Amino acid sequence: MKTTFGQVVIGPPGCGKTTYCHGMSQFLTQLGREVAVINLDPANDSLPYNCALDISDLITLSDVMDTLKLGPNGGLLYCMEYLEKNIDWFEKELKKLEGKYLLFDFPGQVELYTHHNAVRNVLQKLQKWDCRLVAVHLVDSHYCSDSSKFISVLLTSLSTMLQIELPHVNVLSKCDLIEKFGKLSFNLDFYTEVLDLHYLLDDFKESQDVQKYKKLNSALIDIIEEYSLVSFVPLFVEVRGDY
Repeated sequence: MKTTFGQVVIGPPGCGKTTYCHGMSQFLTQLGREVAVINLDPANDSLPYNCALDISDLITLSDVMDTLKLGPNGGLLYCMEYLEKNIDWFEKELKKLEGKYLLFDFPGQVELYTHHNAVRNVLQKLQKWDCRLVAVHLVDSHYCSDSSKFISVLLTSLSTMLQIELPHVNVLSKCDLIEKFGKLSFNLDFYTEVLDLHYLLDDFKESQDVQKYKKLNSALIDIIEEYSLVSFVPLFVEVRGDY
């Protein structure tokens, strides 16, 4: 393949990956770039964008669940492994999109990016085909309203960065809705810059269950700060002025 550039859009369910791909494709088109959006979520059959390549032409989650009697999580893992085994099909289809900027819309199962190898292996193949990629990892900004959940988001983001091994941008999505989930304990910069995380421990609710794991959360914070890799870019994808 000729040298190709693109974004690998990943993140947990409901974080806005498909909306991001739709908005980004519109933005790049307005800049005069030729864009191709590639749906790699075998469970996503309601796409707002024109899909240049769809994994559903190869395999669908519903077929896997019916045939192999798997649940949705196991089915998604199988679909990604199936894509990896049929990488020749993927390469053939991608060659039809040479010269375009690629947006890969991946499924929202966290373990695909934290420790399962199928997605990483597919991305390594793409790099061997001279695809210059950046991972865009979306996280719903409502997690900022709960300190314990935000720590888990930081740990997931760090694990994803180490597993995927691509240039990486972490994004807080839906920032225009963030105050609907409650007043933040700190200003937004505190969450995007990821500094002085031990302040989060003082913000924990005084419940017995939370206090029970305070030492664990403190140790997790130490790990996150020791790597010093995670930070976030706030995004308001539905607000056109943010383009």
